[in-house]
Amino acid sequence: MTKESYVKVEDIMSTNIATIDAMATVQDAVTKMRDEGVSSLVCERRDHSDEYGLMVVSDIAKKVIAKNRAPQRVNVYEIMSKPVLSVPKDMNIRYAVRLLTQFNLSRGLVVDEHRVPVGIVTLRDLVLRHIDD
Repeated sequence: MTKESYVKVEDIMSTNIATIDAMATVQDAVTKMRDEGVSSLVCERRDHSDEYGLMVVSDIAKKVIAKNRAPQRVNVYEIMSKPVLSVPKDMNIRYAVRLLTQFNLSRGLVVDEHRVPVGIVTLRDLVLRHIDD
């Protein structure tokens, strides 16, 4: 019997994680996204019993710009997703694709065995890598 190898999420994730406090304004978040060159920000936990949040560009488009709200007057916590779906770093990318599509998500927060964020993985990267293999 041969052991089938697989690609782990950690092999394709982006390790460039930018974080922001949920009390920051959307204007601050946009500035940080631009400076960091990212399209999503992980919202920090308040304490160990709290969960991580995630704010993506589409949240800004749908919940701020499309509704004609002022980015300087909207806080990140008002538009972020929380709790964020997390993906174990050693998960097979095939199952990560299933997980993200099941919840109609474009990305997931990659965590280690202690639930500490170690990266971000996008559905695009997962699909392209899976098809290549």
